[in-house]
Amino acid sequence: MNVVRDYIPHAVNKGSWLTAYTLNELKLRTAERRVVFPICSIGTPFEEIAALGEFVLPPLYHEALDAELKQSLLAQIHRCFPYYEATRDAASGSATVDVVEMPRSRHDAPARPRILGFSVDTAVEQHGPHLPLATDTIQSYAVLARLAEAIDGFLVGPPVEYGHLTWGLPFGMSIDITPPLLTRYVTGFANAMQNWIQPESMYVVDVHGSIVHRTAIIDGLKASSVERFAFRWLYDPIVEFAGDRGDQHAGGVETAMVELASPELVDRRWWPERVDELEAQQMDLATAVELTPDLPRFVEHAESRSLNGIVGDVRNYYNVDAPTMLARMLDVARSDLQELAGV
Repeated sequence: MNVVRDYIPHAVNKGSWLTAYTLNELKLRTAERRVVFPICSIGTPFEEIAALGEFVLPPLYHEALDAELKQSLLAQIHRCFPYYEATRDAASGSATVDVVEMPRSRHDAPARPRILGFSVDTAVEQHGPHLPLATDTIQSYAVLARLAEAIDGFLVGPPVEYGHLTWGLPFGMSIDITPPLLTRYVTGFANAMQNWIQPESMYVVDVHGSIVHRTAIIDGLKASSVERFAFRWLYDPIVEFAGDRGDQHAGGVETAMVELASPELVDRRWWPERVDELEAQQMDLATAVELTPDLPRFVEHAESRSLNGIVGDVRNYYNVDAPTMLARMLDVARSDLQELAGV
């Protein structure tokens, strides 16, 4: 099960995973096109999912769902994607989203690990014109992959790619499944992974900035059958470079971190040659925080201005060092794992 290779985008604006594309590219490419939303069994080979269509959303898993949760998630996803129902683009959007339920099947589990690691991020979340939707998941798996290389008995599992968000909704190509549904899905997913792989413990991470999102994850893990787990917001040790500088979403820090994961994951038609344009159309963090509790007002604000989806300071890129930030993330993660399982 090499999810780092199979499930994480390799290059921006390429491949079947819709989350490999930027906001701008999806607005152009998905017009009057079919987007596939798969529901499949855990362990389904990537090739089978990718073959479903030209643009494939991250899957939901049969084993993590009951009938009511599935219907609630599908209804919420349709409210958000490709454009949030309260936006002007929702009325004019012509892309179709087709749910494809693949047959339930039992796949061979990998060898039982001491620790199973995975992320719960918001992979279907716009990150401006120059970064892919999966920016958060890409960063989390850059950390998890390095942990797996260095620690015996640490297995990287598939990500949960839906969560709670607000800032992406006014711009499109973003999905918020709401905190209550996220909690329930995390519980189902954790139970399913425990039953399938039977790890001794689980290590769950994310880089998404929402406290509400993180709380929902922890609540979901607590409600699961997993007896030993730890959760980590991986940006905790680098807040001084990001949030403390007003650079929270798709700005300089995330650009640097995605570029470190792979330079091919940054759209070079935009970065760095058009940094002035990116900066001119970004939203400052203070405004985003003020508008967050009032989504209709947030939508109105975004639609009345020429904004690109960045919330932060893209020029902060020139004031940070990505290897240093990654090293801090890894140090914290290793400490978590030592406490979790004495590795």
